[in-house]
Amino acid sequence: MSTSDKVGGDPALPMHKLPAALQELLDTPRSAAQQEFIDTLPIAIALVCLVDRKPTILARNRAFLQLVNRHSRRREIEPGRDLCVGIALPLLPEIEDFLNGDERDRSFDMQEGDGISGRHFAVRLSRLSGGESPVPRCILSLIDRTQQVEGERSLRTQMLRDSLTGLPNRAAFAEQVEQAMLNFTAEGRQFAVLLIDLTRFSRVNEGVGSLAGDELIITVARRLVSALRAGDVLARLAGDEFAVLLGVADDPSEAMSAARRMQACLATPIRLGDLEIKIDCAVGVAMMASTIDDAEDLIRNAQFAMKRAKQSGHAELYQAGDGVSARQRFSLETELRRAIERDQLHLAFQPLIELSTGRVIGFEALARWDHPEKGAISPVDFIPVAEESGLIVALGRWALRAATRTLAEWDRKAGAPLPVHMAVNVSAVQFQRDDVVSAVKAALTESGIAGNRLKIELTESCIVSDPDGIARVLRAIHDLDVTIAMDDFGTGYSSLAYLQRLPIDVLKIDRSFVAPMLHDRDSVAIVRAILGLASALGMATTAEGVESEALIETLIGLGCDIAQGYYFARPLPSDEAFAYLRSRPA
Repeated sequence: MSTSDKVGGDPALPMHKLPAALQELLDTPRSAAQQEFIDTLPIAIALVCLVDRKPTILARNRAFLQLVNRHSRRREIEPGRDLCVGIALPLLPEIEDFLNGDERDRSFDMQEGDGISGRHFAVRLSRLSGGESPVPRCILSLIDRTQQVEGERSLRTQMLRDSLTGLPNRAAFAEQVEQAMLNFTAEGRQFAVLLIDLTRFSRVNEGVGSLAGDELIITVARRLVSALRAGDVLARLAGDEFAVLLGVADDPSEAMSAARRMQACLATPIRLGDLEIKIDCAVGVAMMASTIDDAEDLIRNAQFAMKRAKQSGHAELYQAGDGVSARQRFSLETELRRAIERDQLHLAFQPLIELSTGRVIGFEALARWDHPEKGAISPVDFIPVAEESGLIVALGRWALRAATRTLAEWDRKAGAPLPVHMAVNVSAVQFQRDDVVSAVKAALTESGIAGNRLKIELTESCIVSDPDGIARVLRAIHDLDVTIAMDDFGTGYSSLAYLQRLPIDVLKIDRSFVAPMLHDRDSVAIVRAILGLASALGMATTAEGVESEALIETLIGLGCDIAQGYYFARPLPSDEAFAYLRSRPA
């Protein structure tokens, strides 16, 4: 049983608000009429004074008697009896201290009993002054708050639990981490946080429905629970994201071993009805350190590691540079958004050379960003940020418009349409999030360029993400007479069956196969195989990364159609690209 000071609130009727007649009645011997009067009060009250240094009831109303008797082992409490019974027992020190002091009012909460059967009360002591009696007296009021407290406790439990799995949710997990941090500070008990993100879960939801998705989540939760040790805490933070809190030694190897154990428990396919679904997961691990002050910071560190795990395919431990890199990416995202809004990016154009004739047949438009303070920022740095943030949609639409406008401007300078086309890269993210068909139509309409003078380049990752959906989009683009090229071919995982069904006109051979051809027979064999495949499917071929005449001769001998690379020209500004075009053989 315990008492605690109450902050705020007024659980009982304070003495200065009691009717004057009531104080007079309490100062004089009781009559039936007086007792009836105080019995009408809705609050459980009693008049208490010190008799032989013991708090003693002089008067009480019916509500007080009912409340106390309901929670007392004795059948009845009558005036003149000690308060040292049942529910009143924990009140003794408080009442005695109050009556021996000079406070006018005192409020606090009291709990009687422990656990499920415990009762909770709001208590108010209000001093009675005046009258003929020199004995300190006070009004004791009690309000049973058990139902309210239990309701709040139930609500808190619901707020801290995931409704689907019954596991702790993000808020509850953060509280657990905060407690572990206190133990770390006080006793040096090391611990780690593991974040587990399911891959392909959204596609499962789309393919088999949300009910099956819920069943999958429940099954995953059960498997993860089976991989825990005693004392480990598993929580569900979001739709397909789980977290584990586990005590470990200072050596991170124990935490990494636990991460691999989590991955292993999900290795077996999960059966949903007639389907067997393979669920992989990315696991990021963050160890507690004295420099971490907040639970969310530690969870965020695990998220940084998990992001690397998605790329590497195996569990990753947080590194100090991860946070710095993330902050740099956020800063770069902000600056990139402003650069797009202020039209501060520009295109560079790399020529595409027909190997059989040596003439320029087109240009590939490449986004460039010259930061006013940081100088040139590589596309290797800002394109991934654009894809991650969604800015790639605005950037991609801008590139389409700028590239086609540039080609139209070259036509005006030449006085007639030039025999060249413009190639523009479209990101897999833009294919997923944007209406690429409408973007292509808008660019062609705005510039007045014919569809056969535009080439859209996409990577194999576009097809892997949604083969059927991408196929419909590509057919619609192809219907505009636009050429479609598969960029970086050979580096992805696209199915040859889909490649045969898609309206692909050109296969671009990745530079990682082209560059080593002069000294690597395997690279030559790969390039020869790609060229043979393209020929069988009726597709043209373009070799990227050509940097020597010897490579050109090798590619011509193998039957490659087009080449681009530094041997011919680096990506050029618009005016220089136009001059380069005019200087080459027609």
